[in-house]
Amino acid sequence: MATHLYLRFIRLPIILRIFFIAVGMICLFGTIIHLIEPKNFPTIFDGIWWAIITASTVGYGDYVPLTVAGRITAMALLFVGTGFLSSYFISLSAAAVTKQNEYAEGKAGYKGNGHVIIIGWNERSRSIISSISETKQPIILIDDSLKTNPLKYNHVQFIRGRANSDDTLLKANIHKAEKVIITSDQALDELHADMNTVLALLAIKGLNPDIYCIAEILTSEQANNARRAGADELIQTNTLTSAVILNSIFTEGHVNSLLDFLEELNGKHLSYIKAADNTIGKSFKEASTTLLSQHIILLGIKKGADVIVNPNDIVYIEPGDLLLAITN
Repeated sequence: MATHLYLRFIRLPIILRIFFIAVGMICLFGTIIHLIEPKNFPTIFDGIWWAIITASTVGYGDYVPLTVAGRITAMALLFVGTGFLSSYFISLSAAAVTKQNEYAEGKAGYKGNGHVIIIGWNERSRSIISSISETKQPIILIDDSLKTNPLKYNHVQFIRGRANSDDTLLKANIHKAEKVIITSDQALDELHADMNTVLALLAIKGLNPDIYCIAEILTSEQANNARRAGADELIQTNTLTSAVILNSIFTEGHVNSLLDFLEELNGKHLSYIKAADNTIGKSFKEASTTLLSQHIILLGIKKGADVIVNPNDIVYIEPGDLLLAITN
């Protein structure tokens, strides 16, 4: 029995072992001083109080040993108990500093849930974190090129490591995360950056198949691989940029108007919604009027693979169509 307790004791963290030894010493000397001088220390609690004050070198002087045996006990307490008590506070301070350094250097794991994991540190991820920060939702930033957390938000925790490593993803508590956003690595060429994104998707979906993943892809040939790897939504950055530039050639001020539109979408959602019974069989104009009463702005209709933006009145909404709309 004693061996079993000893083995359990030595397996405890060092700070707990020192604490239990210090408490044991104080209780022991508090009991001894009570037995030696019961008049000066009427109860064991009074003895323990004196032992704490003496070992911590505070020395209130409300209880003082008067006999030789009592003073020898006090000397022994100062030699033995004070060392353990000081070691405990030193270990406690060192543990706090170590833990703080682990958080700053990205070595500490995350224990919460419902968080958003953002992979890669760049201007896009900085902007995303800045926008999400307004909601105060917990954010985990994963990057292997940073040495310390680049942000000072209290709800943003940095984890250093590769996003395709199980250890890194488990530190980020991937099983309880709400969604993952993967940005392309700017330090690599486009093909290798996309390959890293695909590997990260495979690792993420392998650990949590149900998590929603948004991935940035730079090359069109890797888009299908990213979908096969489990991406729920793809952001093809180069395709979007090319489309904006091409439209700007023929329409002056297109970029500014698009940026203004995207900024105003903050807090709203641009998405496809299924055609409901109150819109099926109606023209685009009629459906727009119906949806506007529900605070939904209709922009276009998706019929199969074809998307028609602002169609004319001869286009009617049919069952199975998707409506491109802005919703709250």
